[in-house]
Amino acid sequence: MAAQDHSKGQSVNRPPLFDGEDYTYWKTRMEYFLQGLDYQIWSIVEEGDLLVTNERDKWTEDDKKRISLNCKAKSILCCALSKKEFNRISACKSTMKMWEKLRITYEGTDKVKETKIDILVTQYERFQMQPGESITQMFSRFTNITNGLASLGKTYEMGDMVRKILRSLPSSWTPKVTAIKEANDMKRMSLEKLIGSLMAHEINMERLGESSTRKKQSNSLKAEEDGSEESSDENESLSNSEDEEAMLSRRLQRILAKKKKYQSGRRHFKKGKDFKRFEAKDGKKTEPICYECKKPGHI
Repeated sequence: MAAQDHSKGQSVNRPPLFDGEDYTYWKTRMEYFLQGLDYQIWSIVEEGDLLVTNERDKWTEDDKKRISLNCKAKSILCCALSKKEFNRISACKSTMKMWEKLRITYEGTDKVKETKIDILVTQYERFQMQPGESITQMFSRFTNITNGLASLGKTYEMGDMVRKILRSLPSSWTPKVTAIKEANDMKRMSLEKLIGSLMAHEINMERLGESSTRKKQSNSLKAEEDGSEESSDENESLSNSEDEEAMLSRRLQRILAKKKKYQSGRRHFKKGKDFKRFEAKDGKKTEPICYECKKPGHI
C-alpha cells in the first residue's frame, strides 16, 4: 500500500492510518490522538486493559463501563491499521499487546533499540551545518535526530541542544554565536528563540550579500565600459599607426625603386664606357708599328 499523503490535514475524529511506513511518525500521532480522545483509553494502551473481577452475570455498571473502554481502545487501534498490519496483531487479546507487538516489529527488541540509539547518538554528536544549508534545513535535520532519540527513550536537556546547535555552526557565524552566548543564559534559552535569532541573522547576511553583489556588478559594468572606451581609443590609434606605416612603406618602395633604376642605369653606363675603352685599346693594338723605331702611328 502506498504511503499516506501528509500534505493535507487529517480529521480529529479519525485515527491516523499506519501502512507499515514511518512507524515513528505514526506512533507519535497515534499517542496524541488517543490522549486527546480519552486519556483513559491511552492508559489502556500503555498499561493494559481495565480489570473486571466479577462474573459476567454479576457485572455492575462500572464493570460494563470498563469493558466498554477496553473494547473501544482495541477498536480504535484496529481502525488505525491497514489490512497487512491488522493481520500482524489480530491474534493479540489486549490492546497493550497489540501496541507492543507493533513496537517490537518496527523498533526491534531492546538490543535493536540500543543499537538504533547508538547510531542516532553518533549522528547527534557529529552534527554540523552543511555548506549551502539554510538554518531551517539544518534545524529540520537536527529535529529528526532528536525526535528519533526521544521515540526510543533517549532525551537531551534543552540547554544541551542549544549549545549543540551553536557548536554546529560554521566559523562565519562566530560573531553571532558569541553575541548569543553573552546575551542569553544557555540553560534557560529555548530552541525556538535560538532558531528565530539565527534566522533573523541569516536574512541580514543575505541582504548584505545581495548589496555587495550589486556593488560588484556595478563596478564590473563600469570597468567594462571604461575598457571598451580604452579599446576603442587603442583601435583608433592602431588604425592611424597602421595608416602611417603603410604610407611610409609606399614611400620607401618608391625610393628603393628609383635607387634600383639609377643603379641599373649607372651599371649600363659603366659597361658602355668600358666597352669603348676596350675597343680603343684594341684599336691601338691594331695600328701599324714602325719597323725602324718600333712605334705605332706611322710606317
